[in-house]
Amino acid sequence: MNVNRLFLLLALGLAIALWLYGRYVAIPRPPHKRPPGVTSPGNRRVEKADDEWESILTRAQYVVMRGRGTEWAGSSDLLHEHRPGTFICTGCQNPLFSSATKFESNTGWPSFYTPIVANAIYTEPDGGRTEVCCAVCDAHLGHVFSDGPAPTGLRYCMNGVAMQFRQNR
Repeated sequence: MNVNRLFLLLALGLAIALWLYGRYVAIPRPPHKRPPGVTSPGNRRVEKADDEWESILTRAQYVVMRGRGTEWAGSSDLLHEHRPGTFICTGCQNPLFSSATKFESNTGWPSFYTPIVANAIYTEPDGGRTEVCCAVCDAHLGHVFSDGPAPTGLRYCMNGVAMQFRQNR
């Protein structure tokens, strides 16, 4: 009986480790190819070589923004940020979301119902989900889902490490 329990515990531990590895370690994926016609505010672009991104971003930022990873649920300080202000892209300072559009989704990630301007971000299919990318530097920000509040019905579920908060003055 003890051998069976030990085996089950080891199997469960291995399964959890493999799940965490696949979820929180960036799996190499090809770089984004911007969809035709995507523009950014003021047609601004920030392009850097991969090794330059790796040198200026923290490991967590790099894994999420360039490797299309996901941060741990509930790990971002921005999750509880409620002051008036703007959430901007960590990589290029592009304004992404207004605090006025932030809502509590209880998912563990900062959530918004609309970007600050339509072309601040762009979306791409990502398996069964829709990926959200910064329109200026092509950073992976998170995903958008159709279970958000009015008026859009959308939930932009963002990785906090991909954003910084700039408080209104």
